[in-house]
Amino acid sequence: MSAAPLAGPVRAGTGRGTGRGTGLGTAAVTGIDIVSPLGLSREEHWQAVLDGVSGLAPTARFDSARLENPVSGEAGDLPLDRLPPRLLPATDRMTQMSLLAAEGAIADSGLEAAGLDRDGVGVVTAASAGGYAFGQKELQNLWAQGPEYVSTHQSYAWFYAVNTGQISIRHKFKGHSGVLVADDAGGLDALAASARRLQRGNHTVLSGAVDSTMCPWGRVAHVSTGLTSPVADPQLAYLPFDRRARGWVQAEGGAHLVLTSTPAPGAYGRLLGHGATIDGPGEDSTVGLVRAVRTALQQAGLQPRDVDAVFADAAGARRRDLSEANALTQVFGAHSVPVTAPKAATGRMGSGTAPLDVAMALLSIRDQVLPPTINVEPDPALGIDLCRAARRTAVRNVLVLARGIGGFNSALIVGA
Repeated sequence: MSAAPLAGPVRAGTGRGTGRGTGLGTAAVTGIDIVSPLGLSREEHWQAVLDGVSGLAPTARFDSARLENPVSGEAGDLPLDRLPPRLLPATDRMTQMSLLAAEGAIADSGLEAAGLDRDGVGVVTAASAGGYAFGQKELQNLWAQGPEYVSTHQSYAWFYAVNTGQISIRHKFKGHSGVLVADDAGGLDALAASARRLQRGNHTVLSGAVDSTMCPWGRVAHVSTGLTSPVADPQLAYLPFDRRARGWVQAEGGAHLVLTSTPAPGAYGRLLGHGATIDGPGEDSTVGLVRAVRTALQQAGLQPRDVDAVFADAAGARRRDLSEANALTQVFGAHSVPVTAPKAATGRMGSGTAPLDVAMALLSIRDQVLPPTINVEPDPALGIDLCRAARRTAVRNVLVLARGIGGFNSALIVGA
């Protein structure tokens, strides 16, 4: 396991470089599982999304009212009996969710068959911070009782690489592994890095991200961005691409995917192209996002007309929504490609947000349906064709977008 973030992907600044990557080869997705406010499995989540169910509600795990953003997207009670009991006191809820999603994705892929070469299986995840709730608990022990009351597990339970490590240990995967940190964009970067790793030795990679900062310490960190929603009504709290948008809602969850180096019968689809850029100080993220999308298209060997749908980053903040809409209209034209933001039903999950979108994009290809963007009345001035209801349509190639605080932009194309 790598103790530090992976070096790739290379991010090109908007003012220099080409943003051109090395291509993603033939990475096929053979397994998917999901943990989210809408369900603790792939199909439970997917059906709830298609049915237009919302997973947003007043925060139940802690008192957030005094922080002026009382709505959250919280996952339900976890089936912790599926995990070794010795792991429970040593892991944050984020890692427990990640282990469960990894187990489900591995089972879905049929990976752990007899004779598996575990030396060629890697784990590459993303994280926005690490085990926040575990860290808060141990800091409270330190302040209230003293250093002798701080758990020795704190030394790694908080660490942003902990999910990669715990998954690798539990499943005895010994291939090249690592972790990427780029806020919400990191989940797409991890998938792209995994696809490239398949060209350099690993035959299989467990990838994606599951994230949770659902505690007072984590909430304060998000509030400090000034981009979280203060609205108390769960149906109005997170409205991307809507004139009423006031910010986004903090959530927890994500998805893990199993990637293999050769096409496999029954695979959900393939990763086709990826682009990553970073905005310069004070630059409009439209520029960097356009370059990331065009790089992904170039890697995939596609033209804009070949993209059947876009899963938007959907920040839910007016200025950021406008920059994303401008990027889409620059690349595709106004109202020319269906755009959806199913995260309106779940909130934003840090690094887990984009892998969940990738999982849903692949399920859209499987079922030939685009999920809805619930509760939103799209601003017509933005010029995008937003799916407000589940839409039956031909879906073969899908673009997934993600952006992170600090100027990170990432674009990934998946195909049938």
